[in-house]
Amino acid sequence: MTARIGVITFPGSLDDRDAQRAIRIAGAEPVALWHGSHDLDGVDALVLPGGFSYGDYLRAGAIAALAPIMAEVKDAAAKGMPILGICNGFQMLVEAHLLPGGLIRNAHQQFIRRDQRLRVENADTAWTSDLSAGQEIVIPLKNADGGYIASESELDRLEGEGLVAFRYVGVNPNGSLRDIAGIANERGNVVGLMPHPEHAVEPGFGPNTSAAMRSGVDGLGFFTSAIAAVVAQAA
Repeated sequence: MTARIGVITFPGSLDDRDAQRAIRIAGAEPVALWHGSHDLDGVDALVLPGGFSYGDYLRAGAIAALAPIMAEVKDAAAKGMPILGICNGFQMLVEAHLLPGGLIRNAHQQFIRRDQRLRVENADTAWTSDLSAGQEIVIPLKNADGGYIASESELDRLEGEGLVAFRYVGVNPNGSLRDIAGIANERGNVVGLMPHPEHAVEPGFGPNTSAAMRSGVDGLGFFTSAIAAVVAQAA
C-alpha cells in the first residue's frame, strides 16, 4: 500500500510545501488539507507544518489550535493516527492539549536559525521508529517562540515515562527546560518538535555533514517511520 499523509495548511503556514515534498521523497503520497475544512480526506497520517499561523501575535499556535479541522485532528489522534507537529505545528498541538506543556518566546528574545544537533530519546513512536535511541541527528531549526516549558511535576512525568522524544545537544538554542526539543504522547502516535525534519530529506539541500556540504538527510527517518507505522496498522 501507499501511505497517504495529509499536510494541513493554515493561513501563514510556510513549510507546508516542504513537508509535502518530504513525504513524497520518503515514498508516501502527500495530501493537501485546509484548516477551514472538516474533511481529512481519508489520510493515514497527518503533519501540522511550521510557519507563523494566524493569531500567533496573541500566543503562538493558540488561534490555529481552534481551527475547524482541529476537531478532526483530535478525533484522529484519539484513534491512534500518527500526527506530527513541526515548529508552529508543535505549538498548535500543545495549545490543543494533544501534548502537554507550552512554548514561549526564546530566552534571548530573538528569532534563531541554525542547523541543530539533537539526541533521539524515544525511538518507539510512530515518527521515530527508523531512528535509534541515543542517536544524534542534525536538522534545521528556525523559531522565535521555541522555549519549551512545563511544571516541574510535569517535566518529571515526561522524563519518567519516556515521553521526551528529542533533546538539544551542544547548545540549547531557545531556553527550553531540560533541553527538551520534542515530546510524544503516551500512545506514541502524536509527536511534536521545534526543529524541522522536512528540511533535511534531500542531498544538496540539508545541513552540512563531514561527507559533503548540504548533504544531511537526518530528517528522512521521521517520514519513513510514519509510513512504517501506517503499514503496520493496516496489516
